[in-house]
Amino acid sequence: MKSVSSLFAVVILFISLVGLTYQSADTDWPEYLGGPDRNHYSPLNQINTANVSQLTQAWAYSAPDSGQMQVSPIVVRGVLYGVTAAVQAFALDAATGRELWRFGDPLKAWHSTSRGVAYWTDGKSDERILYTVGPWLYALDARTGKPITAFGEAGRVSLRAGLGAQAAEKSVISNTPGTIFENLIVMPMRLSEGSDAAPGHIQAFDVRTGKLAWVFHTIPHPGEYGYETWPKDAWKNTDVGGANNWAGMAIDRKRGILFVPTGSAAFDFYGGNRKGQNLFANCLLALNARTGKRLWHYQMVHHDVWDRDFPAPPNLVTLRQTGTDGRPRTIDAVAQPTKSGHVLVFDRVTGKPLFPIPEVAVEQSDLPGESTWPTQPQPLKPAPFARQTLTEADLNPYTTDRDSLLTVFRRIKKGYMAPPSKQGTLIFPGFDGGAEWGGAAVDPEGIMYVNANEMAWVLTMVDAPKQDALAHLSTGARLYTLQCASCHGPERKGNPKSGFPSLVDINQRRDRAYVTQIVSQGKGMMPGFTTLKPEEKQALVAFLFGDEKQEMAGVAKPKGAQPPQLPYKTTGYNKFLDSKGYPAIAPPWGTLNAINLNTGELVWKNTLGEFKELTAKGIPPTGTENYGGPVVTAGGVLFIAATKDEMFRAYDKQTGKLLWETKLPAAGYATPCTYAVGGKQYVVIACGGGKLGTKKGNQFIAFALP
Repeated sequence: MKSVSSLFAVVILFISLVGLTYQSADTDWPEYLGGPDRNHYSPLNQINTANVSQLTQAWAYSAPDSGQMQVSPIVVRGVLYGVTAAVQAFALDAATGRELWRFGDPLKAWHSTSRGVAYWTDGKSDERILYTVGPWLYALDARTGKPITAFGEAGRVSLRAGLGAQAAEKSVISNTPGTIFENLIVMPMRLSEGSDAAPGHIQAFDVRTGKLAWVFHTIPHPGEYGYETWPKDAWKNTDVGGANNWAGMAIDRKRGILFVPTGSAAFDFYGGNRKGQNLFANCLLALNARTGKRLWHYQMVHHDVWDRDFPAPPNLVTLRQTGTDGRPRTIDAVAQPTKSGHVLVFDRVTGKPLFPIPEVAVEQSDLPGESTWPTQPQPLKPAPFARQTLTEADLNPYTTDRDSLLTVFRRIKKGYMAPPSKQGTLIFPGFDGGAEWGGAAVDPEGIMYVNANEMAWVLTMVDAPKQDALAHLSTGARLYTLQCASCHGPERKGNPKSGFPSLVDINQRRDRAYVTQIVSQGKGMMPGFTTLKPEEKQALVAFLFGDEKQEMAGVAKPKGAQPPQLPYKTTGYNKFLDSKGYPAIAPPWGTLNAINLNTGELVWKNTLGEFKELTAKGIPPTGTENYGGPVVTAGGVLFIAATKDEMFRAYDKQTGKLLWETKLPAAGYATPCTYAVGGKQYVVIACGGGKLGTKKGNQFIAFALP
């Protein structure tokens, strides 16, 4: 008997040494980013720091369409659910990658991006997948992929349901999965960022019926808290919109508190028509999840004219600090990463900041008609995870055209929250962060792991063309000038270095139906022009194809209601680059950071990503722009793809040491997921590429130990 027990002890010791101890044989990844806390954390430890270098491909799933995929799949009871590049939902056997079902809109092929799906069950026989296609929220049977006809109308409801009549024809989609609370799903929305934007109100729908349950007005109506921070008619949505949540939310289900980060009001870069502090744009909102009632809020940017949206869901964490009495205490907190490279940390219940966030005076706008806010918050701790200031010494030391970069740098406005201007303003960290939509991982010890872009952009304002000044143009040319030129350029050459493709000779690359669909529905991060009438879309496409009929020209103003004309527009989203397309500033251009949220101190920082051609010249790895977040595990491993160099990497979470890397078939601009089926741990990454000039892909790749 003694020998049997000894043998049993040896077996248990062996299993623990090779990392096969589990609470159960199967461990799910049941929600977007892992769980309701959005911490990207898994308790799995089969793959650990000692064996991660042995990872090999376990299976691959090839979707029927290719292109950028931002999806982080979920896994429930051995089934993996995700979305393809063309927004078709699918289910796979999570152990083999075998397709179980796939659902696509039978009427349209959509070209937006999607970050995944949500799962709901009544705990008995009803299991549902909820996801969006264009302006529609669908409920699918999780076992078959068929629409649940009792949900809304034939299995779908409109995301415009609670936005009011003004939003009926405006662009409304969702890129990010909704958040489940009891029998409700609360939906993020992506809107136009121009003067034609819909209002970004937060909407909750009944999961069973699709009926609208509650609405929180992010642009308050008369009598509501915050109404006085806008012009009196802003709530009517005639020339003010946005203040939406597009990045997703976190939920404290025990307390029934929903944490909602919001973006800026539209138009992004001029607010003369929305003078005031503009609550609840750029806020972290704590709402009663059952009713939508505001519990508390914190606004990070007052009267935003920098496009400083909160870029990712917050993280719900439990921290350990020393109280005023000198005794240790635990605090349930919420931590919000920002585009500016800061992390805001609050008591989850009271909203009290756990570190100082003083208001500081900032430079005021010199654009006639604009009234920027005199002060802005500037967090002192945790320490920023991206550089906050740049000097001439911070220009790229490896460039061959330093003099021209120096000329631009000396001309433009700089400094903390320097306002948009006609001379040009340096936006750093750039429009995509700092932190971006991939979000941050946090382990149970309170260490946050967040990747950052360090790309500078130059924002330049110009006078908007008056309608009368465009009277000599054809309808299509006028619409292009008003709607498209700021991104694709007046000569349609685009700005590929900044991610905006050329439209020159588009007729030789795409057919008319495809381009018309993109104009109508949008593609990737481009919103659709839903307010254009069919004849206007026809004229715009005809202009792009170079065959606009003469009789369509000479119309000074289109018929019907049009978006209000603001006095300024931008010259586009222009990265600050050298002549070879590399960032104009010194490396690092992409980083991976570990921050102790208990103390606010940086634990470690690494460059993330590499330009092989620069490394070959003897330049140390510079880091690259990166999109998609990390995953961290109890095995001590941090997984992340995200980079332009198309690599998938694993790091030691304690030290930041690189443990493993492999080349993907296309860049993984997505957050991975990890789960176990039958006692075997897998890590899956979506490889869609198609961003930052990288090739397109269509595969989901799973890795596991041999």
